[in-house]
Amino acid sequence: MAGVEDQVSSLPNSLPITPRTVNTAPMFHHDDQFGSLPITPRTASVAQTPSILSLPITPRTARTPSIVSLPPSQFHSPSLSRSPLLLTGDHAANKPVKTPRSRGLTPRFITPLGSPLRKALKMTRLDPQDAWLPITESRNGNAFYAAFHTLCSGIGIQALVLPVAFTILGWAWGIIGLTVAFVWQLYTLYLMVQLHENHETGLRYSRYLQLACATFGENLGKLSSAFPLGYLSAGTCCALIIIGGSTAKLLYETLCGATCSNPKPLTVVEWYLVFTCVAVVLAQLPNLNSIAGISLIGALTAVGYCTALWTVSVAEGRLPNVSYEPVRKGSQVNKIFDLLNAFGIIAFAFRGHNLILEIQATMPSSEKHPSRVPMWRGVQFAYLLIAMCLFPLAIGGYWAYGHLIPANGSVLTALFAFHSQDVSRSVLALISIFVIINAVSSFQLYGMPMFDDMESAYTTRCKKACPWWLRSIFRAIFGFICFFIAVALPFLGSFTGLIGGIALPITFAHPCFMWLKVKKPKKYSLSWWVNWGLGLLGMGLSVILIAAGLYVVIDTGVKISFFNPQ
Repeated sequence: MAGVEDQVSSLPNSLPITPRTVNTAPMFHHDDQFGSLPITPRTASVAQTPSILSLPITPRTARTPSIVSLPPSQFHSPSLSRSPLLLTGDHAANKPVKTPRSRGLTPRFITPLGSPLRKALKMTRLDPQDAWLPITESRNGNAFYAAFHTLCSGIGIQALVLPVAFTILGWAWGIIGLTVAFVWQLYTLYLMVQLHENHETGLRYSRYLQLACATFGENLGKLSSAFPLGYLSAGTCCALIIIGGSTAKLLYETLCGATCSNPKPLTVVEWYLVFTCVAVVLAQLPNLNSIAGISLIGALTAVGYCTALWTVSVAEGRLPNVSYEPVRKGSQVNKIFDLLNAFGIIAFAFRGHNLILEIQATMPSSEKHPSRVPMWRGVQFAYLLIAMCLFPLAIGGYWAYGHLIPANGSVLTALFAFHSQDVSRSVLALISIFVIINAVSSFQLYGMPMFDDMESAYTTRCKKACPWWLRSIFRAIFGFICFFIAVALPFLGSFTGLIGGIALPITFAHPCFMWLKVKKPKKYSLSWWVNWGLGLLGMGLSVILIAAGLYVVIDTGVKISFFNPQ
């Protein structure tokens, strides 16, 4: 014992005495994912060592583990956040690893769609300007609002001229053309509803021109769509002033009759002005969602006057000496162009695609609740009612009046021309009131894209929302410009067939090409053939109908009367 104590006392004082470890565990290395991360073995306490002094003590130098830096992406991996390997050493010292937050938190009212491609780390792009514009300012719409807007824009003054097309086409071709146009339009309408939300980019195309430019390119999109869209909005508003003002004058004469004591009744221009003032006052409502109630009233009155017109016309019976032979005069070329012009009138009756994306833009949308579902539900209901109005109106009006319908008139003018003495004054007044209310309501709906364009120019330049007083000035200026055009060009109704050919691609052709460009269906598949066929057919018909409309206008002549509305 003395020899051992002497050996211990002879050790240098600078070397610390450390106990040897018991059952030293081997070092494990995980080179597959983390590099060399040593796991420190557990040490035994001093109490577990029976006899330290009885063993020769040799100092042992521990190997310093290498420092390994992990890729940043691995620290954010959900699986690694639960790994015990990250909870050793410094990682466990009051630094708990946080699980990454879910990214699917986009509110339903925000403009871009919550796309499934967020899982691939593709973020959606926000457009703050949408919150300043009247179309996208409010996004709390629903299927009912969509049905109101679609029904109000789908039935209108264009439906009243359908029997005029039947006088040229006859029974067979008239019904065939009307049915084909209705089914064709409903199909392209379905394509537009589906194309509103782009899952690849995460964007919502809230306006027709935006989708056209994104699909065809900036220059081609504006060239092919800007003018037809402008006419379908501003031109329709001008036509509504003409129809609304003329019907208001007719209503006054119906109610007043021969006993009118006013020596100086209002002229047609003055009635135009009255209608415009009412429309401008209602146009002060801020956004598209705020006029949902007006669209409901417009939709109900549209269904009301369409039903009343064909019901009263059929109840009064066919006119004496009525004929259903197609009215085609002149040479063979004239007959062909008259036939094509009639198809243009039917095409003009089925417009309204320039408002579909705008209507859908008023709805909330998210990954779980895309706007296309309630939108398509509202569209289906609206077009069921549209079919119940347009087909009886066209067929019943043609049955009642035949070839006697005025060439530049409508069922309304025919009713007042042939049955003003047979039908009670209250019924005629009610129909006139329905037409006026529908015209005022439709003015708000068709004018909204123009209001949006004007305010978009301001917000783009000034980088802020348009103040209320400037918004009111914009809308008043637009309304009175339309009034000026209606007074200066009261013969716009004579160009119905021509305008139908110009606006035809917006409804029948462009949606098919957009579907091919965006969805890229398999080559030679059914969808590929259908959309290529309908798109090319629509463009061909557009060119032919424009030529036919110009020929008919030049051949038959149009009574040009600037600033002289009748």
